[in-house]
Amino acid sequence: MLVVVASLGIANAQAGKGANGGKVAKSQGHPIEFVQKDQQIIFYLGDDDGSPLPTESIRGRATIQDGGKTTTIQLQSSAPNLLIGKLQAPLGSKARIAFSATMVEDGHTHTLTARYVTD
Repeated sequence: MLVVVASLGIANAQAGKGANGGKVAKSQGHPIEFVQKDQQIIFYLGDDDGSPLPTESIRGRATIQDGGKTTTIQLQSSAPNLLIGKLQAPLGSKARIAFSATMVEDGHTHTLTARYVTD
């Protein structure tokens, strides 16, 4: 069995807001919107055609640098296209979030990556 891992570098959040009010970055053509709600971080994943990307088979994590501390949070899938993580405390201003997820599509393994900075 041959497994191909594709990664085109880390996508940085673009200016503007997504449909859910968060910052959007694209990774391999997939828009990934980051939203913080209280002590949750939520990533909305889109397919390359703009439709919601099902997340039930996607594994993801977020590495957060905030206030001099680095924390890694495992993300849980939630229908239809969400990956959600729980924080110990709300993120501070200028926190850095590095998102990474692994998905299998058409028999190939893809790694999606994106970076965000809170306001």
